[in-house]
Amino acid sequence: MQERHAQFWPRGLPRHLTVPDTNLFYNLEVSSARYPNKPALVFYDTPISYAELKNEVERVAGYLQQACGVRQGDRVLLYMQNSPQFVIAYYAILRANAVVVPVNPMNLTEELRHYVSDTGASTIFVPQDLYPQVAPLMAQLSEPGLRHVLVAAYSDYLKTPTDLAIPEFVTAPRRAIEGEGVVQWNAMLAQDHRPGPLTAGPGELCVMPYTSGTTGLPKGCMHTHRSVMYNALAGMQWFGSQQDSIALSVLPLFHVTGMQGGMNGPIFAGATVVLMARWDRDMAAECIRRHRVNATQLISTMVIDLLSSPRVMEYDLSSIRRLSGGGAAMPEAIARKMQELLGIDYIEGYGMSETIAPTHVNPPERPKKQCLGIPIQDVDARVIDADTFATLGVDEVGEIVVHGPQVMLGYWNNEDATREAFIEIDGKRFLRTGDIGKVDEDGYFFMTDRLKRMINASGYKVWPAEVEALMYRHPAIREVCVVSGVDARRGETVKAVVVLKDGLHGQVTEQDIVEWSHANMAAYKSPRIVEFREALPKSGTGKVQWRALQDR
Repeated sequence: MQERHAQFWPRGLPRHLTVPDTNLFYNLEVSSARYPNKPALVFYDTPISYAELKNEVERVAGYLQQACGVRQGDRVLLYMQNSPQFVIAYYAILRANAVVVPVNPMNLTEELRHYVSDTGASTIFVPQDLYPQVAPLMAQLSEPGLRHVLVAAYSDYLKTPTDLAIPEFVTAPRRAIEGEGVVQWNAMLAQDHRPGPLTAGPGELCVMPYTSGTTGLPKGCMHTHRSVMYNALAGMQWFGSQQDSIALSVLPLFHVTGMQGGMNGPIFAGATVVLMARWDRDMAAECIRRHRVNATQLISTMVIDLLSSPRVMEYDLSSIRRLSGGGAAMPEAIARKMQELLGIDYIEGYGMSETIAPTHVNPPERPKKQCLGIPIQDVDARVIDADTFATLGVDEVGEIVVHGPQVMLGYWNNEDATREAFIEIDGKRFLRTGDIGKVDEDGYFFMTDRLKRMINASGYKVWPAEVEALMYRHPAIREVCVVSGVDARRGETVKAVVVLKDGLHGQVTEQDIVEWSHANMAAYKSPRIVEFREALPKSGTGKVQWRALQDR
């Protein structure tokens, strides 16, 4: 069954991928040597060449080592929107032989606290608008915590006059921020420190994206330079990208899909990345037109938003030759409209933080609708019986498991979760994805359900246990169960079924809970729907029967 998809393999693409045996930073080293004057990044019409990018990366890396005391293997938090500073900080951390810990910029202080304590990080990169979320986490005397806060103003990299409608948080002028351990980006560069030798090898930790799960607290996925390199290269090869490609990067760089397809892959190829800090459909269309973008990744809700714009026909989008994504299936009607307007198919893929982006992608010449795709190079993917672990046949529904060079080593400081995440089949170590699916007669994979409780809200993964843990801090909540609700635009949304403490009925409203949640957790995971009940349905053993509360 593993070879059923061979007849649909992309033309001219080898079945095996030889991965460079180098530190991921070396990709920037090579591209800057090959194309020093070529734009590596374009940020709202301001270009940054490969030579400039490498120079600033090395100065920041030197500061990390010499001023912050960052040593090989140390974890450094990167808490930013898409921006030149994100890219510079990411590669500077690698150049300093340290480990990147990307953090969703929608997270608030209490969510950040876990990242600081779990990683033991003492250094963080943060934009000036998010500094208030970080300030409470500064170390006190000998206690653990943040000791170095490197603050950036996005507007420092807006040097070319433009008529683009740039978001205000990007154009905001640099403002003075003072405090123990706080240094601003321009002051850091002015030190002109240079880093020591690059000593972290391909088998050492490179990036630790965090993912949540049934236990609630996010877990760090340990990825080496080799596993990150594999998927950065695999994505470029699958779609035939090369040094003259121009990619629009609007998916968040902190997330593995944006990180690989919108940054690491293009830098490997020496391509140009057009950065957007936040999604805006008309801005995206104008950037495509203005810069002749030929490739981009968008989740389905972004494509729906773009194609529903009354102005979409005003833009020349003919340069786009590849539009790919994942996270949620593309509605068939939208896929047809995209084919009519752009003359291309939406290429869906499948991956997760544990695999640093894709394990499956649809062949560009023969994609299937609402389909995960086929396993990419060197990936062994199967559908198994979740209880017996037996491999299932065509169209039989079971759990998707994957084995490949992009799979993580395990979860940081969490041996129990690591042990539960893997099984051995035929002498190979397979990652249990927790997704329920099937394989058709052509070897294409389809998802049908989820083994784990997870909500997919506009492409963001929301884990109910994490939201519940945060909501239990509300003084009026006795019990809460978070499930998936129905939303016309997002498809799924976050719904909280709440049992109030005795005596508080009539004193606290559903809207009160919604507003409190929005103020205390990232917006994408904050419940949009709250429903009060007298009690939660429970099994004979006392477990909450969450499926009984789920909207269908």
